[in-house]
Amino acid sequence: MTPTILANAQLVLPDETFRGSLKIEDGRIADIAPGTSVPADAVDCAGDLVMPGLIELHTDNLERHIRPRPKVDWPHAAAIIAHDGELASVGITTVFDAMRVGSVPRASNDYPEYARQLASELLQLRAEGALRISHYLHLRAEICSATLVPEMASFGPEDRVRIVSLMDHTPGQRQFRDMEKLKQYVQGKYEMTDAGFEDHVSEMRALRDRHGEQHERAAVAEARRYGAVLASHDDTDAAHVETSAGYGVRLAEFPTTRQAAEACRAQGISVMMGAPNLVRGGSHSGNVAALDLAQADVLDIVSSDYVPSALLSAALMLGDLWGDLPRGVRTVTRAPADAVDMPDRGRLQIGARADVIRVHRVAGAGAVRGAWVAGRRVA
Repeated sequence: MTPTILANAQLVLPDETFRGSLKIEDGRIADIAPGTSVPADAVDCAGDLVMPGLIELHTDNLERHIRPRPKVDWPHAAAIIAHDGELASVGITTVFDAMRVGSVPRASNDYPEYARQLASELLQLRAEGALRISHYLHLRAEICSATLVPEMASFGPEDRVRIVSLMDHTPGQRQFRDMEKLKQYVQGKYEMTDAGFEDHVSEMRALRDRHGEQHERAAVAEARRYGAVLASHDDTDAAHVETSAGYGVRLAEFPTTRQAAEACRAQGISVMMGAPNLVRGGSHSGNVAALDLAQADVLDIVSSDYVPSALLSAALMLGDLWGDLPRGVRTVTRAPADAVDMPDRGRLQIGARADVIRVHRVAGAGAVRGAWVAGRRVA
């Protein structure tokens, strides 16, 4: 592989920034040097930011591609390739594709089982070299479901499952404590009538009563079998966090209150919030604002959630908010890498994997002008 030199760039290292050059060779960062000179064989970055490739731990973007409308199942290979290309274009070089495990069999088929087939298709495309960036699996274990145990049993350590999150969407608690917000969300997504919504609430609560404790235990055990990091989801109070800590949770996705976020910090659990929440200035579900947690210094990691381009924007926003660009960038690079035990990426340092992006700042956002994954240019 021909060496690549990115020169005259504003390099974003873990704890500092400076004007300099970065050399990529054999898939690794071979050299970092200060200065503004541009060798004849180098790329002149003209002061653009050069930073680690972004690491996305929880995105629903693949689901959006395979199901662009309710009851529409888009051809999966095309959807996976489009999803992969979209992430590369916005600077994401490692992704943990979130897939729900745990379905609710219904005549309407609006909550079907899909993860095992989709994961196999994604892994096959990866094996064929059809994907640009690095893909891992994040299984969202839906506690309030009917089929969680057999679905999780169909996965193993060979499937690149690196995160399992405990998801409990029982109506009336966690993310959707506000039943009116839940009604708006469900009816909008599934085109559900008022009567249909009431039936949905009754069904989901009955499933939680019937299977909840068994499903939680099974999901924790399966995460250990895969060798995956365990995450909680939508913790609301200190009691939720205490339960999460007891299970060995290391990552808290989208705590809904400041109290829960502070309790996570006290337990040594990393706090992750959604970039759309930060960019929009608040939660679409009426929960705590990511900005409030950032200002209270209880925000560690950012996820693009449902808007891939929001990840870079959020990192730059946080850098501006804190007056510390490396700190903002760490929330989408080194911090997520550390949370899932990937010390080879998420930082600009000699010897690290050459997952690198070049970013031109445009107003408050950033435009990706180049992306390299293990030294290979992908965007």
